Amino acid sequence: MRKFSLLFLITFLVFGANAQTTPWKIVEGKISTAWAEQVSATTPLPEYPRPQMIRDSWLNLNGLWDYAIKAKQTPEVTDYDGKILVPFAVESSLSGIGKTVSKENVLLYRHTVTLPKEFKGKTILLHFGAVDWQCDVMVNGMKVGTHTGGYDPFYFDITDALKKSGPQEIKVMVWDPSDEGPQPRGKQVKTPKSIWYTSVTGIWQTVWLEAVPKTYIEFTKLVPDIDQKTVSLHAAVKNVQAGDRLKMSAWDGTQKVAEQDTDSLKVTLAIPNPRLWSPADPFLYNVRITIMRGGKTIDEVRSYFGMRKISMAPDGNGIQRMLLNNEFLFQYGPLDQGWWPDGLYTAPTDQALKFDIEKTK
Repeated sequence: MRKFSLLFLITFLVFGANAQTTPWKIVEGKISTAWAEQVSATTPLPEYPRPQMIRDSWLNLNGLWDYAIKAKQTPEVTDYDGKILVPFAVESSLSGIGKTVSKENVLLYRHTVTLPKEFKGKTILLHFGAVDWQCDVMVNGMKVGTHTGGYDPFYFDITDALKKSGPQEIKVMVWDPSDEGPQPRGKQVKTPKSIWYTSVTGIWQTVWLEAVPKTYIEFTKLVPDIDQKTVSLHAAVKNVQAGDRLKMSAWDGTQKVAEQDTDSLKVTLAIPNPRLWSPADPFLYNVRITIMRGGKTIDEVRSYFGMRKISMAPDGNGIQRMLLNNEFLFQYGPLDQGWWPDGLYTAPTDQALKFDIEKTK
């Protein structure tokens, strides 16, 4: 009997240790893509998530978060249900959960992070690539914002909610009635069949932190004009001061092709001998956008643009045609639903997404 008890104890400890060291695995019995085995439980989708406006001071928060599914009326949590792999929706097999959340329930997330030393003294922004559908976000017990909409990126300034040091706690509460609510949902349904697809609830794009100066570029809009051989920039700048200047330069690889600075938040660059973007030659110019104060750089982001034009015009027979760069281009219209059998809205890896684009082309 003592030998049996000792054997049972050893077995329990071994399996318990294994359970603690392997808190995530793909849900079994579901269709998987060839990239599922490449998904990392520690660093899923590690790539920089916003190539249209790049800064170097950022931190990816994807990975294992605590999760719980609770009643919408009483969402208090004492014990979480387990670990979910962010940024995969709770219904997906890559999340490690594979559960449906009803309209009577909410999906709760919790995660802690310690900020890098280089973030000290800066404004800290918490970014979400997408959360379906309605979410409240708290940092260290302070509500920092609410967002509604399942398909657009958003962020909150969490600087005032941060502790001076140590782990910072992030909590997210999501409510998504799916096909039982009024929100745009595409082909999501709670009971997928025929042409209908599995619903997507919660975080389904990268979550990340960004450290910026007090005066920083919020967003930019680049508009090419191939007829005038120019590209125009409009920048929104937070906490801009009198005398600040906006500088923009365009690059062909490592060669600078144009540069200008102005005391307004709009710049127009002349692009000599522009290389036009097309499906056969998808060339992109690189861009540097800088806020200057007293000759010093306050903030800088990197971006890109393509010199291209999409327009409509009648042909010789009076039939309206779609034109690319003032020339007719036949439009192929393949139907790509954009759902992944293991990640649903979210591709398992960037290589999977690249394969989908190249295969379609």
